[in-house]
Amino acid sequence: MKRTVLLLVCIVSLCSMLASAQGDRNKQLERVQSAAEVLDEIMSAPDSGVPAEIMESAKCVAVVPSMLKGGFVVGGSYGKGIASCRTEKGWSAPAFFRVVGGSFGFQIGGQAVDLVMLIMNERGMKNLLSSKFKLGADASVAAGPVGRLAEGSTDWKLRAQVLTYSRARGAFAGVTLNGAVIHQDRDDTYAFYGKVIPYRTILTGGVEVPDDAHSYVNALARYSPVRPQPSAATPAPAQQSQSGQ
Repeated sequence: MKRTVLLLVCIVSLCSMLASAQGDRNKQLERVQSAAEVLDEIMSAPDSGVPAEIMESAKCVAVVPSMLKGGFVVGGSYGKGIASCRTEKGWSAPAFFRVVGGSFGFQIGGQAVDLVMLIMNERGMKNLLSSKFKLGADASVAAGPVGRLAEGSTDWKLRAQVLTYSRARGAFAGVTLNGAVIHQDRDDTYAFYGKVIPYRTILTGGVEVPDDAHSYVNALARYSPVRPQPSAATPAPAQQSQSGQ
């Protein structure tokens, strides 16, 4: 009798754990879908989205749906998001991260905003792959220009490692987010993939994109397609030695 009761307790406990794990994964799936929707809405906004030239130049793209910010004059922030980087095969599987701290500048009260971060060069990408970095310290950050074209702004080409944008109450604009710390969310990674996978492994294409994560990856491919790398030129044949002539 005791063994039967113990077995039933174990079964109930196991079922509870499995249900909890599935519930956690569903939360991550909702975030993946929300990130895809943010990209679609921002890129389809007439004359107020991320310039196509900038989007197509980004090495990595990170989206935080509904990031919380607040405070009086100097504010803090907290949010969870997903990131993906270009690889030879296409955009990588989503990597889950948290962003904590930082200031949006002058503000009163609090609100939720959608945050988009574009990593623009190899150095910025290297910082992102480190699993933890601080905007404004480890990587230079600047408010990204908006509009269909970026011809009037060249700073992003010259020095910005990370360009940041935010959207609140329908308004979309570049925003400076200095001091924020970004690091891998190991708990969310485990909930989504069933194990903790190193940040670098995911973002460099070491993990296949799950079927239910294609909404985000496909959104990236629509607005920033990964073009095939040119094959190496065939080496010219070696010149015949003239020695012995």
